Parts: sequence; structure tokens; C-alpha cells
Amino acid sequence: MLIEAHGGRLINRVVEGAEREELLSKAEQLPQVKLSLRDLTEAENIAIGLYSPLEGFMTEKDYTSVVEDMYLTNGLPWTIPVVLGVSQEEADSLEAGEDVALTDTEGKVYAILHLEDKYSYNKEKEAELVYKTKEDSHPGVAQVYQRGEILLGGKISLVRRIEHDMFNQYRLDPKDVRAMIEEKGWNRVVGFQTRNPIHRAHEYIQKCGLEICDGLLLTPLVGKTKSDDVPVEYRIESYEVVMDKIYPRDRIALAVFPAAMRYAGPREAVFHALCRKNYGCTHFIVGRDHAGVGDYYGTYEAQEMFDNFKEEEIGIEPLKFEHSFYCKECESMATAKTCPHGKEDHIFLSGTKVRGLLRAGKRPPKEMTRPEVADVLIKGMSTNK
Repeated sequence: MLIEAHGGRLINRVVEGAEREELLSKAEQLPQVKLSLRDLTEAENIAIGLYSPLEGFMTEKDYTSVVEDMYLTNGLPWTIPVVLGVSQEEADSLEAGEDVALTDTEGKVYAILHLEDKYSYNKEKEAELVYKTKEDSHPGVAQVYQRGEILLGGKISLVRRIEHDMFNQYRLDPKDVRAMIEEKGWNRVVGFQTRNPIHRAHEYIQKCGLEICDGLLLTPLVGKTKSDDVPVEYRIESYEVVMDKIYPRDRIALAVFPAAMRYAGPREAVFHALCRKNYGCTHFIVGRDHAGVGDYYGTYEAQEMFDNFKEEEIGIEPLKFEHSFYCKECESMATAKTCPHGKEDHIFLSGTKVRGLLRAGKRPPKEMTRPEVADVLIKGMSTNK
């Protein structure tokens, strides 16, 4: 039997048929708010149930509860604010209780916001509590500071899906992933989140997870990341070139994760786990410095964050892995838990060092990155200098 979505049911705020046509017609007379692609994607993620139990952008009570206590007001754990910011001028033109058309920058309607609440908030307080820093050099904090001064809260009705040029074969809604899991007959499913290309350390922990589960769901993030990350199309290609080679085909699936990175470290690790629970995963891999950036978080702080919640509250089991490396003496991948040898026998590279090698057109050691993957990444990094 499939694991329940967070909160007990998978949210569906996608409107179709006659109701959709009626809302689209109504939208012509409604006040409009133009959204960035990031905010439109957030609206879509809510509507398809990826952020279950959320049915809309957070109202003030939920926002405050999440920022301060990491719980929604209904008592469910939730660690990341999902909000819609607008300017004071835009907010002044809107009234709680009315419907608002959410459009792209060209005015095409994608969703209707049933406005319940509009409220001011303390950006520095959110930064400090969610990201553990007020520094705008942190990309997640910078995003908060760039957000509008007023937040709009309320349920949404999605009337149009975003059209994408890439990865459409992997853009599966949670209901689609759940149907696939049922069709494959998987009972225990381990989810893996990454914003990076695949390397041997990933392989190692993914296969460890697969040893105790029936299936592995790879969910590489395709939302906005930092400008110096490997371009997304090459990250996906890095998986495509080796999937059939290194995994049993009937025990692996790939579905891209459409959310943007927050780089919120520990809090984002829990958020990522809850989203994978909504996809139907029973287990979730949490590695070293999950969703971290710079030196803002401790090496295993993301793993420790799960200890703040009862197992039944989270409902998905975190698999906590230490930093893995290739050991020349063991002649295999290992971690400090399984390898008795000293650091002089270990091969591991930082992401910064790997990116430097790739930009120079050089392959990292084959013990860390498969040659065919390295070639894809060299091509990718050459386009992102």
C-alpha cells in the first residue's frame, strides 16, 4: 500500500473542464498580479499536491508558525515558508475576500488566488530563523530580501500549466509518480534529491538505499539554482548516460523536482523529505550538508534536524549517510563507518575543485566521476564559464 501524502491526502487544486472555462472567463474582470516564473512554479507545485497539505500560499498564521516553530497551525510539521510577495502598492489595490488572477509577466492567466489574507512580515527575522543568517551573500536570504514587502495568502485554483522546453518526459506530478510506483509493485521506495550531477559518492549511497528498498526514485532539482552550478540540462544528461549502466532498469525511476533551491540546509532537508513523501517515497536519503551553501551549516546538521520531530509526524524515514570517498586500500567506495584506513588513502574532491577541473576541460579522477559523466559535464561547464 502506498504511503499517505503529508496530511493524509494528496492535494489537487488543478481546475479542469467547465469550471476551468468559467474561471478563465471570470479572470478577465479580476485584479491581476504578475508573477515571476519562480512564483508561478510555486503555485503549480501547490496545485499538483507536491506541497501537500498546502492548498495555497500561506496566510499570516501559518507563515508565522512555520518560521518560528516549523509547524503549520494544523499541527503538521512544515519547515519552509511558501509565500507570495508583492509590493505595498499592489497589496493596497487588493482586498481580502476577493479573487485575484495570477499571471505571467505578459498577462496570461495561470491561477486564481482566493485571497484570504495580506500581511507585512519581518524579512530579517525570517532570514535568521529559516536560513540561520541575515547575510545577503546567502542566496536564500538574498531571495527573501528581494521579495515584495507584503505577503498574500489564500487557496489557489490552477487553470493553466506552465509549458517547458526541456525534460517533459520526466515532469511527473505526484499522482503520476504514485501510479508508477503502484504499477511497478514497489512497497519501499527511497527518494534521492540532488542539484548536482551524479558522481561515485552518489552512486554509493543510492545503491545502499536500494539494498533496503524496492525502488529508487531519482528526483534531480530543475528549479532555479546558483549561477555557478552545472547547467540543469547537463545535470540531467549525466544521469541519462549512466542510468541503464549502473542500476537495474526495473528498480529505478527519474522524475524531476520542479522547485527552486532555497539553500536552507537543515530546514530544506525536511522540506525535501516531505515533498518526496508526497511523491510516494517511504525513505529519503540525507547526506552530508544537504541543501547547504558555503559554511552556513554544520556537516551533519541537516540529518540532526529530523530529530526535532517524532517519526510519525514526518512519516518518511530519513537514511542518514556520512561523507563517502574512494579508499585505495579498500579498493571501493566507503565512509568513515566502514573504512579503517587513513585520509592519505582516501580520494574525495570538493564541488569547487571538481568544477575547476571541468571548466579546465579535465576529467576528475575516475574513482570519483565516471569518464562518460565527466565528458557530459565538461561540455556543460564550457557553456557556463
